[in-house]
Amino acid sequence: MALSTYSDLKTAIANFLARDDLTSQIPDFIRLAEARMSRELDARSMEKRAQATTVAGDGYISLPTDLREIRNVQLNTDPVDTLEYYTMQMLNTHYSGQGQGKPKAYTIVGTEIALKPIPDAAYTLEIVYGENVQALSDEDTNNTILLRHPDAYLYGSLMNAYTYLMDEQRAQQYDALFSRIMDEIIRDTERARYGGVLSMKTTYRGK
Repeated sequence: MALSTYSDLKTAIANFLARDDLTSQIPDFIRLAEARMSRELDARSMEKRAQATTVAGDGYISLPTDLREIRNVQLNTDPVDTLEYYTMQMLNTHYSGQGQGKPKAYTIVGTEIALKPIPDAAYTLEIVYGENVQALSDEDTNNTILLRHPDAYLYGSLMNAYTYLMDEQRAQQYDALFSRIMDEIIRDTERARYGGVLSMKTTYRGK
């Protein structure tokens, strides 16, 4: 059974359910599975990099619209300067009374990143971040998660389908399969990223 496109996935879900009256609901089951994967997964395929140029006297820069979690913020100077994450209160306390300068730290304010000290010149700011799972559709027929982990999509969608059908036993069965697969993806990601050593360092994780 091929499971490499959005159409394949919808067909597989319908076949597992052995019903032909849920065609209009199946995309919702997939969306709900994507929402959970976006919250819980931290796969390398969901990492992206964005750059922006600071403006002297302006301490705010807009964040990427698909940002879920920041992994690293740095100034691409020579040498590269990695910025430290602070809460808003800690940032204002630590850098209170300071004027403009080369940014050393950041925090998140809504959809913007706030820098302190406020930039005194144009610097290239680079953000490495985790994005949400790219939603499947009739136009965007696949993504890396579907191609590498089709079982996650299938079992997550079936869990939502049986929840919709109020079949608690089967919903729990597929929830267990879905959770196990996501745990495996997370472990594989950690092994690839850290060489088998779990890193406890964190920066900013959005909600």
